[in-house]
Amino acid sequence: MPDMLVKLYDIPELAPALARQRETGVTIRRGMPPEKFLTLPWIGQHFNQYWVSEADVAFAAHPPTIFLAHRGEQLLGFACYDTALKNFFGPTGVDEAERGQGIGTALLLAALHAMRADGYMYAIIGWAGPVSYYEKAVGAAVIPDSEPPGSYRGMLGTNAIFNEGAPADSFLEAP
Repeated sequence: MPDMLVKLYDIPELAPALARQRETGVTIRRGMPPEKFLTLPWIGQHFNQYWVSEADVAFAAHPPTIFLAHRGEQLLGFACYDTALKNFFGPTGVDEAERGQGIGTALLLAALHAMRADGYMYAIIGWAGPVSYYEKAVGAAVIPDSEPPGSYRGMLGTNAIFNEGAPADSFLEAP
């Protein structure tokens, strides 16, 4: 999976995406530190421990660099930025049962607009999974020769991921 680059001065407007979610009872907003104890276990259950670590960093920022999607008290998804590295979008994820309803796009746009407000002109989507989605949603472009992404080389567990195709947390398992 390559890294991708997004021109923050040329992304879709945020308001229509938020309005579409409000119509279905979904709220997209910046997370608050008191929600950390509810959010981190949810991310671990639905995604992986790497993302838990990055979301933890996002909650510690001031203001937090995590956006949450919820319907009432039900957490549906999240998006972070400036966690693994400055100027990086991600991680992000939506509950599998809620995908395909625009929640991920609204979270993506909320985070990218926040990055623009923070003074960034470009954002890097690190280790981008769904390349065609990011190309269509925000005009992201693959960064040449970024696979595997250099930003994650040397991180614990990446040897298995890059060279053996093992799950991200495989290095944590007992031999």
